[in-house]
Amino acid sequence: VQLMLTNEDYLIMSSQVIEGLVNFSNVTKHDVFNGQDTGTFSMTITMSEDDAATLAAQGVKIKEYEGNKQRKFKSKYTIGMYNSEGDRFEGEVPYNSRVRLKYKTGPAHPVHGTPVYLEAVKVLELAEVSEEAVDF
Repeated sequence: VQLMLTNEDYLIMSSQVIEGLVNFSNVTKHDVFNGQDTGTFSMTITMSEDDAATLAAQGVKIKEYEGNKQRKFKSKYTIGMYNSEGDRFEGEVPYNSRVRLKYKTGPAHPVHGTPVYLEAVKVLELAEVSEEAVDF
């Protein structure tokens, strides 16, 4: 049996960008869930109502925490990290830093919605890490 695939069989994924504030940054080491390495890097951001509505319209599931719209972006691959000037950024991005994420969407899942795959992070504004946070 020979299978013929046409362009309709493939979802053409083009890169998109979104800005937000960092909630959780796991871009230098894999996420761990219930003590298990997930094999993925990720970043969760809080985004504007407009950006949340745009993602939701694409079938992406948005979570709400204390009235803020949030989404986790993941990748199995090393994520490109840059500062606001476009130079390489090293390390995890501190909580509440303003970032721009470059991502692609994948094929929709009937239960989990449309996945978002993180490609790169640009740190637009680095949040200050307070001494109290370090010295507890």
